[in-house]
Amino acid sequence: MINDILHEECGVFGTSSPPDTDFQAAYSSYTALFALQHRGQHSAGIAVSDGKKISYKKGDGLVHEVFDGKSLELLHGHESISHVRYASKQGTSGVNAQPIVISHGGDEIALCFNGALTNSHHLRAETEERGGIFQTTGDAEIMLYIIVRAFLKTGSLESAVLIAMRELQGAFSILILTKNKMIAMRDPHGFRPLCVGKLGSSMIVASESCGLDSIGAVMLRDVAPGEVLVFEQGKMRSLDSGIKASESLCIFEHIYFARPDSVIDGVSVELARQEAGRCLGRVDMEDGDFLPDIVIGVPDSGLSAALGYSQQTGVPYANGFIKNRYIGRTFIQSSQGQREQSVRIKLNAMSSVVKGKRVMMIDDSIVRGTTIAHIVSILREAGAKEVHFRISSPPFKYPCFFGTDIPSRDQLIANRMTVDEIARKFDIDSLKYLRFSDLDKISAGLTCGYCHACFSGKYSLPIQ
Repeated sequence: MINDILHEECGVFGTSSPPDTDFQAAYSSYTALFALQHRGQHSAGIAVSDGKKISYKKGDGLVHEVFDGKSLELLHGHESISHVRYASKQGTSGVNAQPIVISHGGDEIALCFNGALTNSHHLRAETEERGGIFQTTGDAEIMLYIIVRAFLKTGSLESAVLIAMRELQGAFSILILTKNKMIAMRDPHGFRPLCVGKLGSSMIVASESCGLDSIGAVMLRDVAPGEVLVFEQGKMRSLDSGIKASESLCIFEHIYFARPDSVIDGVSVELARQEAGRCLGRVDMEDGDFLPDIVIGVPDSGLSAALGYSQQTGVPYANGFIKNRYIGRTFIQSSQGQREQSVRIKLNAMSSVVKGKRVMMIDDSIVRGTTIAHIVSILREAGAKEVHFRISSPPFKYPCFFGTDIPSRDQLIANRMTVDEIARKFDIDSLKYLRFSDLDKISAGLTCGYCHACFSGKYSLPIQ
C-alpha cells in the first residue's frame, strides 16, 4: 500500500520513575517516539513532570523536526507522556498536536491518546452548553473536560477517570500526566493496543512493544481492556473499571498498522502476517490454480505475507520492488498526474527479478484502488509476463469509526465492484483476497477478541 493508504490515529508512550533516579524521561520518550513514528507523522509532543510542574513541547512534523537537543534539555522530570499523531477527519492543524496541557484550580494535567470517540459530537455539544470553550477540534480536549468535571465532583483523579471511562464511547488508549502521577487507561473494548513494561526502577507504557524495545525495557504485559493503571514514582496500581464489553482489538494492527517486531495482545505481528500469506497460498493450492514463478511483496507490510506465501507454496520469494525511503511527508502532489508519478518515485520494480516471470504480488489491502493500476504497470513495464495479486485482508467494504482513516463506503472500491471487476479494471491476471474465515487463523493466540467491522459491517457498539 503506497499512496492508496490507510492511516492509524497516533501512538502514545509514557514513563514513571522514582524522583531520585537518573532516568531521563524526555530523552527516553524522544527515542521511543522514533520507534512509534509509523503510527503518526503529522505532529509530535512530549510532556514531563518533575513533581512541581509540567513542562512540554509539541509541534507539527516528524519527531526529529519537532525536537532537538536544546528543547529536550529544557524538559526536566521523572514522569512523562508523549505522542505522535496522524491527523485525518479532525484536520491537520497544529492546534490539535498532543499532549494537551491545561491548568485548573492551580493544578496541571496533560493528556494524549490513540483512537477516536464515537460520541464526540454529543459530548462536545453538551460541554459547550455548560459554558465550555474549545481551542481544538480533536477528542483529547473533550476527554479532559469530562475528567476535570468528574474530578470536581469526587476530588479523586482515579475516581474521575473511572467515571470518564463510562461516559467516553469508542476507541481510546489514554495517557494522563499530573505533577505527581501518570495514568494509563484502555477502553473496555480494547480497540487500540497498549502495553506496559519495566526498565530498572522505571515503569513504561507504550502503544506497541517496539516502543519498549527501543529503550531496552522489558515488556510485562498488555493493558487489559477496561483497565486503568496508576503510576506514582515508578510504582504501579491496577484499577478495574468493572465495565464489561465485547473485546474488539482492531485486527488491522496485525495486518498493517503495527511494526512487525511488535507483539500485540499475545500475537507476534510478523508471524500473523506470515500466516496471512500462508492462508493465501493454501487457497491457491486447494483451488488447483497454477503457481507463479516468483512471489514478491509490496513494501513494507506485504513483505511478511509474501514470505508466508512462499513458505506455504514453495514458490521462490524475491525482492521485486525497491522502495525509496527518502521521500518525506512533504512531497508535493498538487495534481493527479503528480500523485501518479509519486508512485514511481516511491516504488520501482526490479526488472532483473521480474522480467519474463509470472509474478505473484502481495499487499495488505486495497482501499480506494487509486494506485493499483500504476503498480501493475510498473511491473509490466519492467517485463513481468503475468501479474497476479493477493491481498492479505478481506475486502474493505465499511468505514471505521474507531480511529482508522477508512473513507466512506462509496469510496471503497470493494463496496462498488466485484473481485473480477477490480481485476479487469486494473489489468490483473488474477486477484484474490484473504478469506474472512482466515482472520481467526492469523489471530490465533490473541488474548482478546478482535474487531472486523471494516470487513463485515458488524460494529461492537452503536455509532452515533
